[in-house]
Amino acid sequence: MGARIVIDTLGGDNGPKACVAGAVEGLKENPDVKLYLTGRKKQINKLLSEYEYDKKRLEVVDCSEEITCHDAPVEAVKKKTDSSLVVGLNLVKEGKADAFISAGSSGAVLAGGQFIVGRAKGVKRAPLAPLIPTSEGNSLLIDCGANVDAKPEVLVQFAKIGSIYMENICGVKNPRVAIVNIGTEEEKGNALVKATYPLLKACDSINFIGSIESREIPFGKADVVLTEAFVGNVILKLYEGLSKMILKEVKGAMTASVKNKIGALMIKKSLKKTVNSFNTGEVGGAPLLGLKGLVVKVHGNSKKDEIRSAIRQCKNFTELKVSEKIIAGLAEEGTVTE
Repeated sequence: MGARIVIDTLGGDNGPKACVAGAVEGLKENPDVKLYLTGRKKQINKLLSEYEYDKKRLEVVDCSEEITCHDAPVEAVKKKTDSSLVVGLNLVKEGKADAFISAGSSGAVLAGGQFIVGRAKGVKRAPLAPLIPTSEGNSLLIDCGANVDAKPEVLVQFAKIGSIYMENICGVKNPRVAIVNIGTEEEKGNALVKATYPLLKACDSINFIGSIESREIPFGKADVVLTEAFVGNVILKLYEGLSKMILKEVKGAMTASVKNKIGALMIKKSLKKTVNSFNTGEVGGAPLLGLKGLVVKVHGNSKKDEIRSAIRQCKNFTELKVSEKIIAGLAEEGTVTE
């Protein structure tokens, strides 16, 4: 049996229905994975009854509680021990599963990932790092929501972790690392950027290319886009909103008249390829890197495609032993401490 993956069926905007549909497709796409679905057993089984799937590779774990976006994340993780989120994370902690996927509360996923699964040896902080589409493929945005007040030495470690991820998951040799800044000059930036820049410059284990302005990110000017979580989250949300707006405007223009519709049909194949390049559902979710097991946060409004893609993402991550490689990479740098 290959990767063992838990899917939290509660908490997302589309509820268990999207999770179950994505899980069934994930089983078909990945014949060697085993899935655990945590949530309300009767509800999940009713949804599963509509599908044909390999029952030997899917197990439903009944849970009596749910963590919602209205709950205080840390308190909820501590008190709602029979929630689908906490039960799922404990399966990873106990070694019964390799990875955990949730569309639920971001705060609870981050808190639970660090408190329950725990950081791997030598990891100072666990960053949330999604792949974002660019004109050159994908770049890794690290951190985008987990560590708002990161210190310079933590950002340097993020750069190392991000480089290891891009080399192993995306096959990018010697990935280019750039720190988000308000200009490309070395002397520019806030206190954090100014303090971090020379440390990155002196780090021989990464391919640091300097600063990157946010307008250059969509053009793939860096493979690892480094920032602390506040700025990273702003970039991510703007990125997502702008992508949706552009796609909506393009669709509107293509259907505005009969003439435009004819033109759209002529370029349908190329247009579909371009549109799909902005589809985050094909990339998967944002992994919380540097933990003892894999935790992946998918969008709250995720549909079956993103769940399916996240399953594939977790499978690849597990088979390529990325967590082990991150720990080994940090150990080689002498950053691992007892």
